[in-house]
Amino acid sequence: MNESEFEILIRGGENTRLQFKKNLTNANALALELIAFSNSLGGQIIIGVDDEGDVIGLSGDDISRINQLLSNAASENYVPPIYPVSDIFEFENKKVMIIKVPCGANKPYATKDGRFITRSGADKRMISNDEMRRLFQESGKLLAEETPVKGGNWDDIDSEYFLEFYKNKYDEELKKTDIPRAFENLNLASDGSFNLCGSYLFGKNNIPRLFIGNQIICISFFGKDLAGSDYRDSANIDGNLKKLFEEGRAFIARNIKRIQNGKNFNSVGDPEIPMPVIDELFANALLHRDFFVSGNIRIGIFDDRIEIISPGALPNHLTIDNIKKGVSIKRNPTICSFASDIIPYRGIGSGILRALKIYPKIEFENNTDINFFKATIYRPGDNI
Repeated sequence: MNESEFEILIRGGENTRLQFKKNLTNANALALELIAFSNSLGGQIIIGVDDEGDVIGLSGDDISRINQLLSNAASENYVPPIYPVSDIFEFENKKVMIIKVPCGANKPYATKDGRFITRSGADKRMISNDEMRRLFQESGKLLAEETPVKGGNWDDIDSEYFLEFYKNKYDEELKKTDIPRAFENLNLASDGSFNLCGSYLFGKNNIPRLFIGNQIICISFFGKDLAGSDYRDSANIDGNLKKLFEEGRAFIARNIKRIQNGKNFNSVGDPEIPMPVIDELFANALLHRDFFVSGNIRIGIFDDRIEIISPGALPNHLTIDNIKKGVSIKRNPTICSFASDIIPYRGIGSGILRALKIYPKIEFENNTDINFFKATIYRPGDNI
């Protein structure tokens, strides 16, 4: 980084990934900053710059003291360990210290007295219980799909559907009384109670009673504006994975145009957007949503586009560029392992690639602030 790049950096002000400190004299205060960055996206602490972005500079004694504070904080003030890297940068003959804090790989991080802190814009705040679960999930210490379903009983499982599925997949017939044992063997239950994964795959249509956020909210709007009060069609869909996929797909299919593509006038036209594209993006939402984030999957159909929004940003710092190149991380690995026998899904990370190859007019939004992932499919024609 040169002086010009540094000046641009500090003139942009503090944000989620950048913190200014005029000076530091307390190891506990430094530890809180390191923990907050590690529990969020990582970032930089620039010491020797005030809150307004003016470079004050540090003396040689300041630098020695802060290095000692950094060492003390690392050994005494948080768990698990954090490994920041410090560097001295000179700007207009004034020295500042830049501490680079990586995004934590073993979240969540806490102070020795048990406080969990994260970044929120340019500030710090305590981590909520929902965020705590998501951080454990990111580090692989906890999976939402393995969460036991409170208030559920085995009558909530569609036994006929599961027995048929089991016979087709494993070529073995089970009795209804065998289902709890089979669920445990397949990681769909533990200690006699089925988990979210078991309910999501094989539950009956009363699943919303068991866990919030298992509906698909579908609306086909007039016009291009989400704020419009008029709509052509709407549906609230609940049930297991198979039902969610089939009915959500059917909603989209009946609310998009069909074009003849040179076919006979009396023949059924082709969907304006190829259905394999819809299948890939909708399956992605159903299988990779974050069950620790409250909310339903939403399908919005507008005159110029289709939006599929799923709760939870991309996991483990996956980026949109990553997924466009076929990189994938399974947030719900057990659900994904069964999905290819239930819906059109291959499970090799190529779904986004296939969708873009068939129909390039797709955009993605990975919103880490509000915590959602959105696929926007632009419709053909003059209404874009």
